[in-house]
Amino acid sequence: MINPVHFIQALEKSGINLITGVPDSLLKDFCACISDHKGRIKHIIATNEGSAIGLAIGQYLASSNPALVYMQNSGLGNVVNPLVSIADTNICGIPMILLIGWRGEITAKKIQINDEPQHIKQGEITLAQLELMDIPFQVIDGEIKSIDLVVKHAFSEALIRSGPVAIVVRKNTFSKYISHEGHSKRYELTREQVIKEVLNIIPSDTPIVSTTGMTSRELFELRRLTNAGHQFDFLTVGGMGHANQIAAGLAFFKPEKKILCLDGDGALLMHAGSLAISADCQNLVHILINNEAHDSVGGQPTKGGNLKFDEIAHAFGYCHVASVSTVDQLREKLNDIFDMVGSVLIEVRCRKGARSDLGRPDCSPDQNKVDFMKFLGGKNEKPS
Repeated sequence: MINPVHFIQALEKSGINLITGVPDSLLKDFCACISDHKGRIKHIIATNEGSAIGLAIGQYLASSNPALVYMQNSGLGNVVNPLVSIADTNICGIPMILLIGWRGEITAKKIQINDEPQHIKQGEITLAQLELMDIPFQVIDGEIKSIDLVVKHAFSEALIRSGPVAIVVRKNTFSKYISHEGHSKRYELTREQVIKEVLNIIPSDTPIVSTTGMTSRELFELRRLTNAGHQFDFLTVGGMGHANQIAAGLAFFKPEKKILCLDGDGALLMHAGSLAISADCQNLVHILINNEAHDSVGGQPTKGGNLKFDEIAHAFGYCHVASVSTVDQLREKLNDIFDMVGSVLIEVRCRKGARSDLGRPDCSPDQNKVDFMKFLGGKNEKPS
């Protein structure tokens, strides 16, 4: 396996002076290591993968050195536009190295490694996406003999071709790294407690759209524990950053119902401009669970600790906003919101982390969709 420290040293020797991207579970040991690194390389955790490409472009224009941009392969969708319309060799010609965690990877024998449903299609098409964008790539795993040679080759190739190159990382490529970062702020609530309080107080037939990661997993578990059924919830297990617009789409076309969105700080920051649309939904209740971290992929910090999301939501046009951090404050706001007219955003500050025995949804995304649409009274029949 590759020692993350050795990998970062190789990047430093090559001339990389910026590492940026969005954390990924396959790259979490690398991400933790670079966060601790005190060398000359600047590290910026971007709000989304496309923005990370923008940072890499700006950095190259200022220094003539390629940057390294890391992401999960699901993030390729966010980088297509800046890669092919700016960085491409036939446009501006911006060299950079892409470090891509390959969820749902395909083995040399053309067998797909078992993964979550949202990674199946993405895993199948990852290499084809890079080929379509004309981006050279090398796939690496823990058996690679010299990471120095891999980095040196990628750096040189990016400069020679004046464009992006990629290193695609298989599961278990990096060895374990324990971060030296301090603990997160000790807020009273956990994310799971927040969701439990929401379910205890809101009307039981309220449609809920939950964001990707731990939030959807905890919602599913709490429904199971109470035998409430899962038909009330649309679990956005993929498409990070889009849950609130799914909820907004529901709200616009189900005006007779209050629609509730359980969102996260990292997800919201990915596409924060969407708040301008959500604010127009008179029947939307937007619960932003802010633990200031990318909790599902290693706990790396977001900018959520520095922002006042209630004030931001107000500036975007939300009718009612609040920020709470205790169970009493949360209960008070939850008891009020269903009597309010107009869009609502409640930011709930909580601590990061989840219980070790947290399960995963055991119904398919398609079955979740069918059950949710049936509950809403929408059509859900598949075409024959």
